[in-house]
Amino acid sequence: MTDREYLNSIRIPSRENPLRILMSACLMGIKCGYDGTANGQYPSALKFQEFETARIIRFCPEEFSFGSPREMCDIHGGNGMDVLDGKAKVLSDSGVDWTDGMIAAAKKMLEIAREENIEVAVMMDMSAACGSQVIYSGNRFSPNKKYQIGSGVCAALLIREGIKVISQRDYASLEILYSKLDSTHTIDKSRIDHHEIAWYKEYFNV
Repeated sequence: MTDREYLNSIRIPSRENPLRILMSACLMGIKCGYDGTANGQYPSALKFQEFETARIIRFCPEEFSFGSPREMCDIHGGNGMDVLDGKAKVLSDSGVDWTDGMIAAAKKMLEIAREENIEVAVMMDMSAACGSQVIYSGNRFSPNKKYQIGSGVCAALLIREGIKVISQRDYASLEILYSKLDSTHTIDKSRIDHHEIAWYKEYFNV
């Protein structure tokens, strides 16, 4: 089932029984980024605060394991699934191995998702923890930085365990969620998801 098919199948929530959404905390303005900020503002995610039919559970896996502020980190030798399988590593900018801490953070995020009966997760793309569409391949500060299709470690574990994960850049998918949360919302059919933008198609030749 595609992301959009799943989102279209989600129940209609109510104030009494809101839709349970797990969010990367930074998307909600929590100052948990590597530099102690929220990494900017994300209107597509902040919009969820407008809905009385949504229950937002915020969590930052990297802050959980490494604190804030902290070094930046990226996946080397694969994607989040590969890290979970012991085939790739998470390294900080200075080369410190953060693999075990990231896996611990992923397990904590999954624990929260299960405890809260999460129905969908909206997470920060590009992140070595929360990315769901695109992540860096190796150090993002490399002069020859590269991107790869795939998920970060925490998103990968959620996906592996059957939890649907979308990013704050999946605008078409988010439109479906908005319409579930508010029956008066008219879906903007001009919106597209991140994997449909020109840069993605050109960079990955798809």
